[in-house]
Amino acid sequence: MGQNARVTGDFKVGRGAGRGEYQELVDEISALLGAPATLENRDFELIAFGVYDSDSDFDEASLDPVRTRSILTRRSTSAVRAWFESFGIARATGPVRIPPTPEAGVYRGRICLPVRHRGVVLGYVWLLADDPGPTPEQLTAAMDVASRIGDLLADEAQAGADLTRELRAVLTAERGWQRDMAVAELRTALGPRADGLHTVVCVAPWPSADPDDAPSPRTVPGATALCTVPWGATGQSLALLVRLRSADVLTPALTAASRFVREADGGLGTDRPAATGVSGGAEPGGAAGAAAGGAKTGGTTGAAVGKPGGTTGVDRPRRAAAGVATARVGLAELGTAWQEASAAARAVLAEPRLGPVAEWASIGPFRLLTSLPPEAAQDPAVRTLLAPAHSELARTAEVFLDCAGQAGRTAAELGIHRQTLYYRLSRVEQLTGLDLDDGEDRLLLHMALKGARL
Repeated sequence: MGQNARVTGDFKVGRGAGRGEYQELVDEISALLGAPATLENRDFELIAFGVYDSDSDFDEASLDPVRTRSILTRRSTSAVRAWFESFGIARATGPVRIPPTPEAGVYRGRICLPVRHRGVVLGYVWLLADDPGPTPEQLTAAMDVASRIGDLLADEAQAGADLTRELRAVLTAERGWQRDMAVAELRTALGPRADGLHTVVCVAPWPSADPDDAPSPRTVPGATALCTVPWGATGQSLALLVRLRSADVLTPALTAASRFVREADGGLGTDRPAATGVSGGAEPGGAAGAAAGGAKTGGTTGAAVGKPGGTTGVDRPRRAAAGVATARVGLAELGTAWQEASAAARAVLAEPRLGPVAEWASIGPFRLLTSLPPEAAQDPAVRTLLAPAHSELARTAEVFLDCAGQAGRTAAELGIHRQTLYYRLSRVEQLTGLDLDDGEDRLLLHMALKGARL
């Protein structure tokens, strides 16, 4: 590039700020500090980078691989992000100096200016700066500019918060042209972000239908929009549309889901007694064990998972749970994604060992059961067994089937003698008319017992 060539990241990441406003502020910081500046959002996606003089010390040869890749691809890798975050930049309220680390591809020292708004980090300004670097007075002036950038990013995030109506319209619309129109409206509102990789999270039950009681997307890393959606006859659930960097990395969605499960649990009553047995299914508002722990990607998350043959019938029903849909590009299958997320949340409420947060891909037979109408579980053969008076027999039958019909393993799980187990199983056969030595009868009973939880 020639003398005083201007390199711009002239693009808009949302609907809030004007097209050139970020660029002007980044250029202002570059001029204040005499160093090339780069602005990224909190997901390390490039927003703008500043003016530099190609004949100065900061010519193209001085760009290290990390900065070059960020400019060319408009984002940093997850490894680079983790490395920089290890210096505490997400918690810092002032400039953070980061030394050069050639083995990490960072050939030049950095100064990171956290971009915050009302205490929430929304992005970072990066400067290539070797010792001694800018003076404290220069950095103070640059932080003032970073604060103005934070105001712009907050305004932009607020524009995203206004998507509540559009997202709810998509999730509640009937299949067909109504949903197609709702998706088109949401796509228009999102702009270029609509074509990215997203997933949907369902937190249920949510303690309030009041939009003012729902969190703001700007406080949720990766959240594009959220809304409340009807849950059951009278309840509400919380729906989040979460932006992802990779289909294999659901961390933003799982982290948000875990957080909101804890918030929902705190807002729901605990005055009901804990239920046990198949008839105990998880009712919204029922007593539950704590929805604890962080999330981890790949399968069931949060609370400890029971063994496949575990005694699931004695788990206490949850007050709240969350489900995460399969990641998808674009918005065309947003309705299907919501069905997956809400099905996974229902599965956790029915089978607490799956949660408190579960990905749709991890809920096993509940993927099928949640797609069936509620009356399907009330098969005539098992109706009598599902009566409260026979809850212990129902629990015994379910554990026996969970244990693949292995009598010794079932007796150990239930803590009973084998002869007691055989007596109970014979009573199950008498009540249902099913033969537990017949594979199809076993399948019918097993699915009916699982389905009754829903």
